[in-house]
This record gives sequence, structure tokens and C-alpha cells, in this order.
Amino acid sequence: MNLQIEKMTLENLNQIKDNLISDFDDFWNYNVLKQELECENSYFIIAKNNDDEIVGFAGLKNIIDEANIMNIVVKKSFRHHGIGSILLENLLNYSKDNNLKTITLEVNEHNLSAIRLYDKFDFDHIGIRKKYYNGESDAIIMSKKL
Repeated sequence: MNLQIEKMTLENLNQIKDNLISDFDDFWNYNVLKQELECENSYFIIAKNNDDEIVGFAGLKNIIDEANIMNIVVKKSFRHHGIGSILLENLLNYSKDNNLKTITLEVNEHNLSAIRLYDKFDFDHIGIRKKYYNGESDAIIMSKKL
């Protein structure tokens, strides 16, 4: 699958607005994503397939000389095709190009696909946030030196 990676715009967000929760993820709603896109310290990208369909998006926030991955989300019907890896690789390249020193994230302990993705890219498991997700699931804190 050929993918085109672009910086995410409000127009892109509006294209997926009606299907955001059903087709992508129920964690990031339209208003939260809109606020992040308008934040000068945030950087979001989209992945489009050959049909110009948005099949994934990812974002991070710059905090001084560090990046914090906010999310990597692939459309449910396109998962397990390497799109998450491509999005993560683009975030890593952006972080290196902007002289960021470290990239960190939190991932739900039950999201084994995401944990495998970050392990594949040599992220270190550095801690746990107890009951971080809905007061139930722990978050694994992961980090990578750039």
C-alpha cells in the first residue's frame, strides 16, 4: 500500500469528523483534536492511501527539548498493515530534525499491538501510571533517546 504522509489540517480533521469515533478510536474526540491542531507546540500528521482516504493519524507535543507522543491511530479497517510503523517513523524523524532529545508516551497496558510497535522501535519501559485509563487500566510509560 502506497501512503502519502502530510501535516494534518483542520480540513483533514473535518473530513474524518463524522467517523472519528466509529472508524478510528473513541479516545480522541473532535474537540480535543481541534485544540491540539491549534496548539503551536503540537505536530500532527495524516496517512492517506491511493484513494486519498485518511487511514491514520498521529501527533506529538514538543515540550522544551522533548517530544510526547499524543496518539497514533489507524482506521480500524486498515490496522495490521504497517501504517502505525510508518506514522511512528515519521514522528521520530520530525523529532530528530527538530533536535529533540527524547520522545516519550503512555500506552494502555492492554494495548498489546501498540506495545509491540514501540518495542520494535526500541522504546524503553520506564514506569507505570496506575489506573491511568478510566481509573481502571495502568499506563506503561515508554521513552526513547534520539
